[in-house]
Amino acid sequence: MAAENSTGHDDSVQIRAVHQAELPVLQDIERAAGECFRDVGMPEIAEDEPLPLDVLARYRQVGRAWVAVDATDTLIGYLIADIVDGNFHIEQVSVHPRSARRGVGRRLLDHLATHASTTGVPALTLTTFADVPWNASYYIRCGFLTLNDGDLTPGLRAIRQREAAHGLDRWPRVCMRRNL
Repeated sequence: MAAENSTGHDDSVQIRAVHQAELPVLQDIERAAGECFRDVGMPEIAEDEPLPLDVLARYRQVGRAWVAVDATDTLIGYLIADIVDGNFHIEQVSVHPRSARRGVGRRLLDHLATHASTTGVPALTLTTFADVPWNASYYIRCGFLTLNDGDLTPGLRAIRQREAAHGLDRWPRVCMRRNL
């Protein structure tokens, strides 16, 4: 395992923009990462199909798709983001299980935070499962705060409505925000 620097990041992991030919690998990473939901009684989440290639391509085209790569330039994680109510909204962040627990997800989140800060975006937002250990509690450790329903922006309310329509409210969900 590579040595971590003072920020807890694996120095061999780099973040860069995703290439068009790599988009199918993002789907593979998401499928692999989703398998752990079976272990917590959420097989429906594990079976949920990743975003289609044309949707991933749109994220790449607008410059809001990044990958984490190891020292051999092998993709080990990715993040895609939307702009919602003036903030970067993390649509998806996934790390391949072979690379889990090495700071890859945090590295992707920190990359987006830096990008947001340099472009004048004030915060990152996301929605996630409240009771899954690698979801809400993880994001709290990464500097996110859980929002109350009264604090939700119109865009976050719309996202939550779409998630509910997709059946995700079968399990408790929360909206979170990281001010920059």
